[in-house]
Amino acid sequence: MCGTHSLSQLVVVVLVALVACSIVPATAAAQTNGQTGGTVVVEEDETVDSLEAFGGSVVVRGTVTGDVSAVGGDVRIENTGEVGGDLEAAGGSVTIAGTVDGDVETGAGSLTITESGTVGGTVMAGVGSATIDGTIEGDAEIGAETIRLGESASIAGDLRYDGDLEGNTDAVAGEIEEDASLGVDVAPTIQPFASWLFAAYVLAVNLLIGALLLALFPRFSDGVADRVASGPLRSGLVGLGVLVGVPVLLVALAITVVGIPLSLIGGFAFALLLWIGVIYGRFAIAAWLLSLVGLGNRWLALVVGLVAGAALGRLPIPIVGDAINLLVLLLGLGALVRGLVGHWRAARNREQDRPVGPDPDEPTAD
Repeated sequence: MCGTHSLSQLVVVVLVALVACSIVPATAAAQTNGQTGGTVVVEEDETVDSLEAFGGSVVVRGTVTGDVSAVGGDVRIENTGEVGGDLEAAGGSVTIAGTVDGDVETGAGSLTITESGTVGGTVMAGVGSATIDGTIEGDAEIGAETIRLGESASIAGDLRYDGDLEGNTDAVAGEIEEDASLGVDVAPTIQPFASWLFAAYVLAVNLLIGALLLALFPRFSDGVADRVASGPLRSGLVGLGVLVGVPVLLVALAITVVGIPLSLIGGFAFALLLWIGVIYGRFAIAAWLLSLVGLGNRWLALVVGLVAGAALGRLPIPIVGDAINLLVLLLGLGALVRGLVGHWRAARNREQDRPVGPDPDEPTAD
């Protein structure tokens, strides 16, 4: 019965993790007159003040009187759509078939301004490819592998570019200048916005999953923290063995035809194990440090550990943060695996020691 209860709790954690990964990115920062979901839509007869979206796709068929900021998905301004302010986007692709009265700043896979598309301000883009068939009433700074100017394109100001410029260069009323720095420096305001928003999302999801782990498995979680504190070297070595050995095993399974489904399932399970290992590692190290000053609150340790871990990713020297995060992963993964193995052994011993009752089909003497 105990094993079934633990399994059901583990299923809850896995399901919540999947839901958080698939839904939260699309809704965590969506603010458009109450609309949320995988696709955020401003309908043709709808007007909103501003739009901030994280994840999924953004479609503007109506009017946004202010700015549009989108991260993590495709953005499309339809030919009936109008953005009164600026458009800032980082993600898959940006298509402007309507009107953007302000500036456009984008770091995406592609930028397309169709024949019906108009940008009232400047365009700053760092993209894989850019296709301009519409109108840009200001200057344009575009860094892309390929920049194509269509026959109907019109750029009222100057064009600074980095990449292969193709098509109708007569569409540029001002000067055309090649600038190799644009491939790196273009759209500087988008990258910090995207990275900070993504970091906030990851922290929120980690806090959610960590809270579920502590609530559903309090004794097991405390045991993980104790193993890190009492045997960090052993936990680290076990974590290293799992980190190296499991991928080798999965590759070996994938070589055989019958093992491919198992390798796929195993890969998913291993990714989930690494994720939980990172959460437990940060929790365990924070719990140990807090215990040195007389604080033994597991919830405080969870918050402190995850916030500190997120802050490591913002260090100006990423190598230091990466090294610390790897150490945290090895400790948490090793302690987690040790705990799971210990739990399995204890359950097996209880099963072996359970007394066997009389056979109900065997007659008994009075």
